[in-house]
Amino acid sequence: MVPDVSTGSSTLGLINYLFGKGRRDEHTDPHIVAAWDLAGVPDPGRDPSATYTQLARRLDHHVDLRTRELGGKQPPQHVWHCPVRTAPGDRYLTDAEWAEVARRVVAATGIAPEGDDKACRWIAVRHADDHIHVMATSVRADGRRPRTNRDGWRAQRECRKIEAEFGLRRLKSGDLTAPRTPTGAERAKAERQGRDETAREWLREQAYAVAAAVRSIDEYFTVLRSLGIQVRPRIGPETGEVTGYSLAAPSDTTQGEPVWYGGSRLAPDLSYNRLCERLPTQDLADRPEQAVDPAEPWHRAETAVRDAHTALDSGNDAMALGHLDAFGDALHNLALATKGGHRAELQAAAKAFNRARRSAIRADHQAATALREAAKELAYATHDPGGLAIALIFAALHVARAAAKWHEQRGHEQQAAAAEEAFRHLQAGYQQAAQPLLADLARRAPRATTVSRFEQDLRAVLPDHADRVLADPAWPALTTTLARAETAGHNPRRLLAEVAARRELDTADRPAEVLNWRIAMQSNRRAQAARRLSTRMTAPVTPAPQTTPTPASERLTERGRRR
Repeated sequence: MVPDVSTGSSTLGLINYLFGKGRRDEHTDPHIVAAWDLAGVPDPGRDPSATYTQLARRLDHHVDLRTRELGGKQPPQHVWHCPVRTAPGDRYLTDAEWAEVARRVVAATGIAPEGDDKACRWIAVRHADDHIHVMATSVRADGRRPRTNRDGWRAQRECRKIEAEFGLRRLKSGDLTAPRTPTGAERAKAERQGRDETAREWLREQAYAVAAAVRSIDEYFTVLRSLGIQVRPRIGPETGEVTGYSLAAPSDTTQGEPVWYGGSRLAPDLSYNRLCERLPTQDLADRPEQAVDPAEPWHRAETAVRDAHTALDSGNDAMALGHLDAFGDALHNLALATKGGHRAELQAAAKAFNRARRSAIRADHQAATALREAAKELAYATHDPGGLAIALIFAALHVARAAAKWHEQRGHEQQAAAAEEAFRHLQAGYQQAAQPLLADLARRAPRATTVSRFEQDLRAVLPDHADRVLADPAWPALTTTLARAETAGHNPRRLLAEVAARRELDTADRPAEVLNWRIAMQSNRRAQAARRLSTRMTAPVTPAPQTTPTPASERLTERGRRR
């Protein structure tokens, strides 16, 4: 059951909508199911002689009274509006049940506390099977305004109780950090235009993806414009500096004018102030790119992601949330830099995790600088290293699962559900990318004598985990990886001990896979270091040519053209 509190200034306008046909003729049998005084309230849906104006005047009596007392000054935003909708698949509620829902919502939010004869006037209108609209004029009979602080949160809390008592689907409780949901009008426009998502949702995902990849606020606005998105900065009248911004999607207009969405209206962490906490305001996009090994961004990202897993166990919630926010950037850029059929799952994971990267806890972004910088390097990476990318996905899915548990322990239900959804997408993407490679490694397994020697090394180094590793279907693939590492000069026993010490294996469902990807990443890192050393020793004057990184803005622009 979902409540959605808002305010407005036109009593008659809202009543006309509630009792009208709807924007797409979707309203059926509009009528009042509950009110502050049901017997004395005119109901245009049941009484042919009642008019919308009569109902508005009756409902607005206290506002008129307050206006006269104040000498004609009408209270601002005095119309309180709260649609309450059941979840898809919920049972049908009768008018009497909806009336109880309405009475409990106005009592919980402070509009009409139970037993308060001076409370605000309100009505609940039903014009569909799955929802009602609760409307009130937020001026009491004694001329005071009601105490409606945190009314949205209180409405949600009451709806959780109603769900349990009415046997309805139990939804997740929020903490007022969720982004605004699209309105019915926005969804209707998307349907007419044949789009799967509204302009608000599309802008939100583009803004997240761009913010994850760019290195400054200036570049953020530049890349958004390259996607065809209109940007309107808000300038402070006294300082002359940017204090906020609004975005408008391509071709999204009303009466010929762009439809603007403020950054904070897209999502709380997309506000200008929140972005400035993560991005410098000066444009650093034109700084010269340093020549790096093509695989190095993947190494740094995998190390930083593993460190994020450790940060979740630190006991410092601000630092942990800072790492989760930076991890969200890493997911966006991982999807941006990866090729293959599993990219769609990675994009879905990044989109889902956006809800898990913020809560009422204030994030310490400085604590996660290394992860955020490593994430941005992925956006500029030009080399998809196959196994290294899979190893990074493997590390990421474990962080997503840990994030779900971290949020769950703190009662962040919506964030925990979002992290769990991201985990499922990452798991699906990992399986699509990893299974062919693991199967190929298994086919190339070394001869039995070598496998037996590796088994002895495993039992010597990891006696408590050896049986689980050997029973893992990925053991043949691990033997191939060990054989390749040994050919490259590694000691298998020492290598197993080193990668096993990174993090415990007790909770690993597939310990052989864990060891396989850790060894693959470790071996590749040492091989790259050896090649760099060899290059410096043999050709100290002429550096090896490096591929110029593809700007992240070009990739984002190409991706954004889907609209």
